[in-house]
Amino acid sequence: MEQLFKYAAKLQETGIHLTRLGLIIVLVWIGGLKAFRYEAVGIVPFVANSPLMSFFYNYDAPEYKTHMNKEGEYKAENIEWHEANNTYGFSYGLGAVIVGIGILIALYPVAPKLSAIGSFLAFGMSFVTLSFLITTPETWVPDLGDSEFGFPYLSAAGRLVIKDVIMLGAALVTMSQASRKYLELKNK
Repeated sequence: MEQLFKYAAKLQETGIHLTRLGLIIVLVWIGGLKAFRYEAVGIVPFVANSPLMSFFYNYDAPEYKTHMNKEGEYKAENIEWHEANNTYGFSYGLGAVIVGIGILIALYPVAPKLSAIGSFLAFGMSFVTLSFLITTPETWVPDLGDSEFGFPYLSAAGRLVIKDVIMLGAALVTMSQASRKYLELKNK
């Protein structure tokens, strides 16, 4: 058993690199999906209810509620509404920013300073995402008659958002490692 602990104790650097790889995959993949209608529509409740982001849309919350397509559903009138709302334009821009953050983090082997900046941006992005737990009504189970609703009962949207606590910590760890490497290279 002692040998297992000795081996595990040597895995910290490997774990940090895997954490970085996980951040890169999630950011590039999710950022890339922002180019597709279903993903753009899926973030509307978060953006529309956010005091930090709602200005990107042309219509105020909760007007979006009558224009939401389910994933995989095609309703032309809802698509037209989202075009007028700037749903897709905002999503394309956000996706580009998220992919860019992922690419910055991926530069760790050749540009640790840029990687540290990318991790810092991912940290900040996670903070904003976590604020949706406060601003977005859809993150909590609604009162539809059951006694289990509201806080602490996370809806599917809330469960999606709360996972950003992990992103927050992962970004902090990778930022620290990249900053340390940058400083070491600078001081050589």
